[in-house]
Parts: sequence; C-alpha cells; structure tokens
Amino acid sequence: MALSTQPYKGARDFYPEDKRVQDYMFGVLRSVVKKYGYLEYDAPILEPLDLYRAKTGDEIVNEQVYSFVDRGDREVAIRPEMTPTVSRMVAAKRQELAYPLRWFSIPNLWRYERPQRGRLREHWQLNVDLFGEPTLAAEHEMLLILDDILKSFGAKPEMYEIRLNSRLFMNFLLSDYFGLGEVQVVTLSKLIDRMHKIPHSEFVAEVDTLCTPSQRDAQLPDKILSVLSVGDIDALPPEIGTHGSLIAIRHLIALLNQAGILNVRFDISLMRGFDYYSGVVFEVFDNDPENNRSMFGGGRYDGLVGLFGVEPVPTIGFGMGDVTLRNFLEAHNLLPRLGSEIDALVILVGDVYAQAQKLIADFREMGLNVAVDATDRKIGSKIKAADKTGVRYVIFVGQEELDTEQYGLKDLKSGQEEKHSSARLVSIIKDYRK
Repeated sequence: MALSTQPYKGARDFYPEDKRVQDYMFGVLRSVVKKYGYLEYDAPILEPLDLYRAKTGDEIVNEQVYSFVDRGDREVAIRPEMTPTVSRMVAAKRQELAYPLRWFSIPNLWRYERPQRGRLREHWQLNVDLFGEPTLAAEHEMLLILDDILKSFGAKPEMYEIRLNSRLFMNFLLSDYFGLGEVQVVTLSKLIDRMHKIPHSEFVAEVDTLCTPSQRDAQLPDKILSVLSVGDIDALPPEIGTHGSLIAIRHLIALLNQAGILNVRFDISLMRGFDYYSGVVFEVFDNDPENNRSMFGGGRYDGLVGLFGVEPVPTIGFGMGDVTLRNFLEAHNLLPRLGSEIDALVILVGDVYAQAQKLIADFREMGLNVAVDATDRKIGSKIKAADKTGVRYVIFVGQEELDTEQYGLKDLKSGQEEKHSSARLVSIIKDYRK
C-alpha cells in the first residue's frame, strides 16, 4: 500500500511559498514587539502534564492536550499553550530577573481539536508577556502593541475591534450580584464564554436549567439574561456599573482613545476560557462578515507564577495565532506579493563548472542569493524552471562570457536580455530588490 502524501490531520506542510509568508508575518511581529522593549525566549515543546492540570482548564487537559507516558514513566504533554511555560521559567529565576520583565516568543503549539477555519491542531502563536507591572499601564501597553501589530500589516481601524472585560467584575457579578453558588458560577462562566456560538434559545434554556427552583421563582434567569444583554458599559444597572473593575475599564478605554484607538469597547460576554485569568481580559475581533470572529486575545493572570512556590508576580499577556492572523490578512487583502529569496539563477553554458566557481563566489560575496543550474538540460528548460521557482533574473555564464567578463542577464519578467560586467549585474539586481 502506498503511503499517503497528506500531512497529519490538522497540521500543514510549509512549501517555500508558504514558509515565505510565515517568515514575513513573523518578521513583522518581531519588529513591532521589539520596539516596545520585549526580548525573545524559547523553551522545550514537551512539558510535564501537571503543568496544565494546575490552571489551564479541564477541557484543554482532558480533551485537547497531546499527552503520553514516556519511558521514565512520566506523564508528558506537547505544549498546547505557552503561558504556563513562561510562568515556570520566571518562577525558576524569580529573584534573579529584573522587573518589569518583557518577554515574547513565537512557539509551535499543538491541541487535539476539530480542525476548522481559524483552528488547526498545530499552529504557531506570538506570545507577549509583561511581568512585574501591577498598574493599568500594563493593560494599556498590551493593547497598544496589539493595535500596532495590526496597523503594521496595513490594517485599518474599521477592519477590527478590540473588546474588553474584567474577570474581577464577572466574579463579582456572578457570585455577589446574582448570588450563584460555586458550581453555578463555573457553569455560567463557561456558558457565557460560548453564548455567541450557540442559538440564543439554547443559551436561555441553559441559563434556566442552572438555576434552582427558588432562584427561578425569584426570576433570577430573567435578571441574568437582562444584564448579559447590555451592550454598553454605561447601560449597566447603577448598583454594578460603579464597580472598581469597571472604573479601570473606563479609564483604559479613555487612554486608548487618547492614543487614537477608537475601535475599542466593553463586552460583558467576553470571558476567555482559561482558569488563570484574574483581571482585565481582551480580544480582537475581525469585522469582515465572512470571518466575523475573535482572532486573538489575552489578559491579566497575576497568580500563575505563584503556583510554583514563589512569591506571585503581577503579570499580563496575550497570544496571537498564525492561522487566524493569516486568515485576517487574506480576508482584507493585506498580504503583499512575496517574491523568491533567490536573486538570480546562474545557468552554465558548456563545460565551465570549475572555471565559474570564483565568479559565483564573487556574486555571493557581493550580497546576492545565487542558485546554480549545472545540469545538462536545454537552456529553455532551465529558464522555465527558474520562472516556475519565481526567480526574476537569469545569468548566463559560458566560456565566451568568462573570457570577456561580460555576462548575459535576462529579466524573466520583462523578457529583456543584456550583457554586463559582474559588478553591474549585481547593482541591477540589487536595485530591483530594493
């Protein structure tokens, strides 16, 4: 039986043209976060499974983590996210690091979930984390970076929306204002997290089901649905609209507006699925009707470092997946046309391989990325192969060219062919590359 040519389900092969797009995306991401003083780190793709059991959430650990028992009888997981890992790393050197600590990474992550648009089992994700800054300046910086990234790709404000909420506020709302028990709080939290992904009638029915008979008699389901339908922070009932966490959200929105970021709003249904979030949470939504969904987000998680037996560190961060980012860029026609990294293909004419080596080395020394076709195929076939690869220039090198030091240069885009010295060839090709 012949082996399949398809990659593992939910993963991707990256042919050179795909890798070119990924490198472009990662280059923009790195450029922006480094402007804000963030340093890149990395870590092993394997972690102890207990790292995720502690705070990631039962759904991810039980249903989505790729886990196995290794030969040392240890439970191991392929990392599904980076936040527990970076928290572990900070805890390991808690006293040695200088705060505020600004780190970022673009790791490869795996989750066993149903592949669909925007979600694959394997993906890469920009992670940006700020440790040691307890004030609202941290939230402000995170959102400035998110906005800067999208604008650096050419996105306009009308293409996306930043939505904010607070887990502190939601904990107060569910426990104190609604008077729900611990199990009810967990159940309703998860229900709110998916309220826009299920029919409204189903959401209403589930809210009714989680309430006790006495709570239904007191019309608690109607109260819950009424508050969760509020779309504006100023439309919340006065007894909850002045909660301290919402004052912080209002101030954050004002700071962002002051920076010219107006496409930001409060969203009471925004929960973020991870159990470790402890304060402000945020997500960025694509406004394209064909891809109107949350793309990426994050929030404050002050307690995670403390799980490793050290003093807690106030922390905030976000993750931006490469799949949803590419979908966004494609939906809004923001991906540039990326040419081949090969500047020129040298086609050898006749038996001049050995004699041409110094010239080829000179081309590379002068800064060109040069491939060489030394096959005995016809010149027409070699040119077709170069064109198919996306190479724009072909340099012909035969005995006559080596003797006269004038080399044929063909522009495959225009069809123009001329002869020039090696230095002039390099100048022409570099001018195009600019």
